[in-house]
Amino acid sequence: MENKKRIIIIGGLSAGPSAAAKARRTDENAEIILFEKTANISYATCGIPYAFSGRIKDRDKLLVVKPDLLRKRFNIDVHLEEPVTSIDPDQHMVYTPKGEYQYDKLVYATGGTAIVPPIEGIENNPNWANAKTIEDFDRIVKSNALDDAENITIVGAGLIGLETAENLVQIGKKVTVIELGQHILGPWDDKFAQMGEKVLEENGILLELGKKVDKMDEQSVTLNDGTILPSDFMIMSIGVKPITEMLTSKGAKALPNGALIVNNKMETSLPDIYAAGDCASIPNVVTNSDGWFPMGTHSNKGGRVAGANAVGANEAFPGGYGTAIMEMFSHTIARTGAGPKILEREGIAYESTFIIANSHPGFYPGGKDMFIEIYYTPDTHTLLGAELFGEKGVDKRTDVLATAIYAKLTIEDLPNLDLAYAPPFSPAKDPVIVAGFVAQNAQKGLFKEVNAKVAQEAFDSNEEITILDVRNPQELENAGIIHENALNIPLDSLRERLNEVPQDKPIYITCAKGLRGYLASLILAHNGFTNLHNIAGGFTAFKKINTLSPAMA
Repeated sequence: MENKKRIIIIGGLSAGPSAAAKARRTDENAEIILFEKTANISYATCGIPYAFSGRIKDRDKLLVVKPDLLRKRFNIDVHLEEPVTSIDPDQHMVYTPKGEYQYDKLVYATGGTAIVPPIEGIENNPNWANAKTIEDFDRIVKSNALDDAENITIVGAGLIGLETAENLVQIGKKVTVIELGQHILGPWDDKFAQMGEKVLEENGILLELGKKVDKMDEQSVTLNDGTILPSDFMIMSIGVKPITEMLTSKGAKALPNGALIVNNKMETSLPDIYAAGDCASIPNVVTNSDGWFPMGTHSNKGGRVAGANAVGANEAFPGGYGTAIMEMFSHTIARTGAGPKILEREGIAYESTFIIANSHPGFYPGGKDMFIEIYYTPDTHTLLGAELFGEKGVDKRTDVLATAIYAKLTIEDLPNLDLAYAPPFSPAKDPVIVAGFVAQNAQKGLFKEVNAKVAQEAFDSNEEITILDVRNPQELENAGIIHENALNIPLDSLRERLNEVPQDKPIYITCAKGLRGYLASLILAHNGFTNLHNIAGGFTAFKKINTLSPAMA
């Protein structure tokens, strides 16, 4: 009788159990052993912030798969609280404090460890914790911080840090978020991050941006600029570092941050060793480079492929492209594909189109503004990425655009999508379709579309410009003016008042949300005006992204 293949899986959080279950579904006869250094497997780390506020009421709800399910349903030999201490790739051996085990194939799914920066006083201070593992959650609950702490400090303004901040505010905590970067949510373009910052501040969160914690005691934290903030408890959430030393020390190829480089079969550079989850890279299908996306979605997909291939299948995981979404009180912020920061870092040429669209038809109650920017190649107009912000419908449009990016659709394809329409769900011209139309219009060259940040820079420069506001006077009185020197000519009067618009300098055109500015730009272009700049999103975007002076608000 043929000897059974022995598959060893290291790591029991996300990719590991996924690999184990898929390996069993692929090969009923393989011997599959899973090692996990803690007492828990397969729990929902992304749910931890929502357990802080009680939206997830029962801790056990975070435990997605119980060990006995793997043991009984999938016949997996699960070893809890048995950490792997070393690996010998040449001899195909795994070592733990309890024994040594030979393998035919190894799936490495160790994940990442929370990064803790050097902070004076942290070593002997009980009033802090990471927010990554179920053990971290238990430590925070046991500390009574959720009941007793008045001031809680969050270090790190990524997804988990901000989700934690929001949920703590919802149970009455005074929350300060400290972030070393100049804005929250590093991968997003600054203007979207700034929209998010305004929402956080409006909901009572204090943001300390461009700063770090130098030291802490039991009642305060001291920042690098000398600011002392009251802090009864500190939660660390500045990111994770892949746990890969057992393989990188044996020559496994890795990214600079330590994430193991794998091919689309999830094979590392070491023979018979696969890797998946936060410890592994995956291809970035937009930039065609090795990417690192520590998300549960990719952990599960990567683990599935690794497990299948470890028992002899030939499956592939083509990669990812950074789709992410986050609830932010009444708003949602999302992204997919490559945004400006990634595209510029990779040297990829791009153009962009920024729009404001309504989540519902104007005649249907409850519609909300949605801010969307799409990024695409200058030559083929192929979609590269998108960023979104709004109160309703952001998730739906993000997934549509994520699908369009995977399919390599162009801005010309977007208006041809047959998207679901009914007033409770969408306008007849869905925001995705509007983005395609506006992007195509911008290609005609009659005027230049500029975002609110670029417009602000032009306003602040010494360049002689004309700012033309085509809103009605009542709108200016109700909403505010964009600049004290702006020329106000309502759109419907523009043709009769063209002589009032100077032709000898650049013209920056604004309205409420961008449509009338677009129409005004066309009127001016068809009447011989040149050097035209329509401010994408109009005054609404300008006010959302930039800080207006009191005189203009």
